[in-house]
Amino acid sequence: MRNKTMNKKSYQKDIEIILSHRYDNGDDLWTTEDKKLLKGAPFTTLESVNFLLELGVSPEDEIMKRVATLILSVYKEDGRFKISPSGGIYPCHTALALQTLCHMGYSQDQRVQNSFQYFLNTQEDDGGWKCYKYSFGRGEETNYSTPNTTLIVLDAFRFTKHFNENKALDKAVHFLLEHWVIRKPISPCHYGIGKLFMQVEYPFRGYNLFHYVYVLSFYKSARHDPRFLEAFQVLQSKLLDGQIVVERVVPKLAKLSFCEKGKPSALATQRYQEILMNIGGDCHE
Repeated sequence: MRNKTMNKKSYQKDIEIILSHRYDNGDDLWTTEDKKLLKGAPFTTLESVNFLLELGVSPEDEIMKRVATLILSVYKEDGRFKISPSGGIYPCHTALALQTLCHMGYSQDQRVQNSFQYFLNTQEDDGGWKCYKYSFGRGEETNYSTPNTTLIVLDAFRFTKHFNENKALDKAVHFLLEHWVIRKPISPCHYGIGKLFMQVEYPFRGYNLFHYVYVLSFYKSARHDPRFLEAFQVLQSKLLDGQIVVERVVPKLAKLSFCEKGKPSALATQRYQEILMNIGGDCHE
């Protein structure tokens, strides 16, 4: 269990830096005047609130409640979230909004429940979820679902009851484990498993080894699978004295103490300890 009170006290300067960027995009709460929730990475609305949660800020804090209200204000009746007033509504955007709300404690909200059902209704035959936006053309690789979107959806679903008894989610787990074998870039968005994927990135913001192992460790259908265990062993081989060392971080977060590149991260190591707890200690060093 993470000590969030201690985290907040220990990382107050990091919290203040993140809060100092809340007007960067033209309006309050890291958004633009027209309410784009994923503009200005990494200090977007959806990302910034997740950084604050990681640092121990309570979802009950006033600013966090305001962000939750903002995200829920772009909810559509079919369960999707329109995080930008212009352009289409993509599954990856809805997944990010859903994931964020779950981490903020809103998994039981009826709108969030409807979003869970939206994903269950739109799952692809291969078990994942994909955006039908073919920026790289329509090669054979685009027949696959999008690994990153699928990972985010699975992260959200772990906040639901009986998530380890849902065969549809096990199918999504299998899709991600199969990508460990395929390796090549797949889906219309071309997500692959290569050199960048293998670098330990923290905080969790995309499709990479640490995030992949962390989310899958919550699913019983993954924990004893040889593909998962191989990925876990790669992550484990990167430890320094039992700690997670950050190998990659977006430059704009470089000044934050909780995720300094090339240094052990106490909070990232707490996430690693969760992985160990999830797999029941049978893969300890």
